[in-house]
Amino acid sequence: MYLNKVFILGNLTRDPEKRSLPSGAAVASFALATTRVYKDKNGAKQEDTQFHNVVAFGPQAETIAQYMKKGSSILVEGRLQTRSWDAPDGTKKYRTEIIVDAFQFGPKREGSASGYQAPAEEGSTPKASQPAQTAPELETIQYPTEEINVDDIPF
Repeated sequence: MYLNKVFILGNLTRDPEKRSLPSGAAVASFALATTRVYKDKNGAKQEDTQFHNVVAFGPQAETIAQYMKKGSSILVEGRLQTRSWDAPDGTKKYRTEIIVDAFQFGPKREGSASGYQAPAEEGSTPKASQPAQTAPELETIQYPTEEINVDDIPF
């Protein structure tokens, strides 16, 4: 058995580019950036940013092109595919892409009307120019305190 599955959460490095196939199906291509933060052997904080080419087809391409912008956060589930072509200079070129099977929009950027972005780091303080926002009251479920008799269940 073989498995070709990718899960990637990152930010768009550019606006999605939407095109159409000769059949009329939509195609959206974009790039995602992911950053891995780690400490090296000396204990110094290091960052490693990788860039990934992503392609979506059909209704997913339409949705991504409509709602996602540079800097937006997105979770992509898909598969790796490498395509090749002959360049004008006679060399063979290769490109590995993530083909989207499913996606989810990432968290929306606070105070922004468009685009999505990862939330601010814990412990960060809001800017003084932004009013403090209070969390909405959540309704809590009141569970009965009496015990349920199994014989009372009708199925």
